[in-house]
Amino acid sequence: MIHAVMIINQLGKPRLLKFYDQTDTATQQSALRDIYALVSQRADNLCRFISYPKWANARIIYRRYATLFFIFIVDHSESELGIIDLIQVFVEALDRVFENVSELDIIFNFDEVHYVLSEIVTAGMASEVNLTEIARAVGDARKLAKPIEPSRLGLASFRRGFS
Repeated sequence: MIHAVMIINQLGKPRLLKFYDQTDTATQQSALRDIYALVSQRADNLCRFISYPKWANARIIYRRYATLFFIFIVDHSESELGIIDLIQVFVEALDRVFENVSELDIIFNFDEVHYVLSEIVTAGMASEVNLTEIARAVGDARKLAKPIEPSRLGLASFRRGFS
C-alpha cells in the first residue's frame, strides 16, 4: 500500500502532500522534515530506496527530477521497481498535462496535479498507468471546469426582474 506521496523542492518546501492513512498534522509535518533530511543529503549514486524506521513496515522510494523530489512512502508489500515506474508515470503524466512541467505549474495548478495523482493512485493503490487515459481524463475534467458564460445562465434577465 502507498501511505503517502510527496513532492518537495530542493529547499524543503512541500509542493504536494497526499497521505492515504489517517495521520494527524503534527505527524505529517514531522515525517516531511525527516524524509526531506534523509533524501536531500543522499548522494546521487546511492540507491533510491530508504527504510523509514518511524513508521512500522515503511520504506521511502524517491526520484529527483531537476529541482523536485518525487517521494512515495510505501509498505513492504509494494515492489520498489514498480513504485519507481509509478513515479515515472506520474512525472510523464504531469509533463503531458502541462507541456514540460515545472515547479511553478505544480504550485499554481495544484488542483490539476491532485487530479492527475488521483487518476494514478486511488486509496493507496495504483489504479491507472496508461498515460493516454490519464491525459484524456484530465482533459475531460478541464472541459467540465470551464466557467459557463453569464449570457447562458440568464443572469441579465434575472437582474432585470429586480430592478
